Amino acid sequence: MKNIAFIYPGQGSQAVEMGKDLYDQFDQVKELFETANEQLGYDLTSIMFDGPKEVLTKTENTQPALLLVSTAITNLLAENNIYPSITSGHSLGEYSALVAAKAISFQDAITLVHERGKLMENAYPEGKGSMAAVLGMDKETLSTELEKVRDELNEVIEIANINCPGQIVISGTKTAIDEAVDQLKSKGAKRVLPLPVSGPFHSSLMRPAAKDFEQLVQKMDWSNIDIPVYANVTAKKVTEAEVIKHLLVEQLYSPVRFEEIIEQLVEDELDAVVEVGSGKVLTGLVKKVNRRTKTFAVQDQASLEEFIQWAKEEK
Repeated sequence: MKNIAFIYPGQGSQAVEMGKDLYDQFDQVKELFETANEQLGYDLTSIMFDGPKEVLTKTENTQPALLLVSTAITNLLAENNIYPSITSGHSLGEYSALVAAKAISFQDAITLVHERGKLMENAYPEGKGSMAAVLGMDKETLSTELEKVRDELNEVIEIANINCPGQIVISGTKTAIDEAVDQLKSKGAKRVLPLPVSGPFHSSLMRPAAKDFEQLVQKMDWSNIDIPVYANVTAKKVTEAEVIKHLLVEQLYSPVRFEEIIEQLVEDELDAVVEVGSGKVLTGLVKKVNRRTKTFAVQDQASLEEFIQWAKEEK
């Protein structure tokens, strides 16, 4: 059996009609979508397939939608006896990884991420927080420049995602992000791109949401796992339910250390790293860390069939 990592996309990878060809082709996918609708108490499927994009992009809809597609594909791979030896996910994608590893049921997870989305939306006043992608600047230089902005404005601005070499996302108040966009360009950043998000995610401004979220996490049924998951907060493998719960709460206001996770996956000497779910964002990040790594992005029937064929070939 091949040694494979499954990695799962997070917010930003959603698209109208995501998962539709798999829904049309496989009864078990249709059943999972119906389970999601029942669990949430509204028709998520129609939002995913028909949009409009603005409604799908609402955090409370995006998060369960991405989890749903990722889990549907994971289940199809399992029916073909294809399982990961290790998993991880980017921010929200960590929940898809935990479902795949059987730390939490799909029903509990989709309820949890829906509520997580609402808490994140409401944690900070709308329009007052922001995020931006900084391209072509190293972490040490960026940290120094962000400290200058903080001191100058007395506003929150922090590193939120360390995605790959030359791609770091910052988060904070809109005032601080707007100031940083200009300052970072003058200090050598190739580009600084404001992101279309509704809040300052993965920053200390999310701490108010963490208290309520912790109560929700504790209500769910968690299990210790045999398939390790690389946690976003530590970039280390976790298997114990109590540790998983603590880190998921901390993840709300902590940086996503995805570059380090990719580096760990490369060291694991895997046969392939497989992005499971909507889009190809994470596949691109893996290639920027190590272009020799064998990757697949499984998001529709064609890519599913291609990967299954490869996975079943003899080494």
